[in-house]
Amino acid sequence: MTLSVRRARPGDAADLAELAAATFPLACPPGSTPQDQQTFVARELSRPAFERYLADGTRTVLVAQGDDGSLEGYTMLVAGMPADADVRSALSLWPTVELSKCYVRPHRHGAGVADRLMLASLDDARARHAVGCWLGVNQLNVRAQRFYHRHGFQQVGTKHFRVGSRLEDDFVLERAL
Repeated sequence: MTLSVRRARPGDAADLAELAAATFPLACPPGSTPQDQQTFVARELSRPAFERYLADGTRTVLVAQGDDGSLEGYTMLVAGMPADADVRSALSLWPTVELSKCYVRPHRHGAGVADRLMLASLDDARARHAVGCWLGVNQLNVRAQRFYHRHGFQQVGTKHFRVGSRLEDDFVLERAL
């Protein structure tokens, strides 16, 4: 199957919600409960949430789509000043864009899908005239950390991230564009 990376369209919201529900638990730390994950998905990764994200001019959602129309992965970028004070104090590159989400279906891990999405995401951030890109990654998600480091991100701080009732610890990573 060949894949293409494109900007998500409003009609993709339902497929994005399904993809997000299938991939978000893969990035959660071992102590995260299915209930906490489901609460987060229902609030932040539902079809209505993606409809809002796709209509928000500060956000870009990119999808990796198979030639059969299936969505195999996605990224979400958010332009603008981070709301989190810990993140703002850790970053050094302005203006910046957050890589808020980067997820690929498990059967596509290691097949280059995430690499293609990352390259397209960094290009999009540059097109927004950002000089830096940042993200938060759970401190226990070593696989994701290796991926981000391979793409030039470096740890610059820490922050918290709420998943349901749990407050998780994330590393803040940043890279120049």
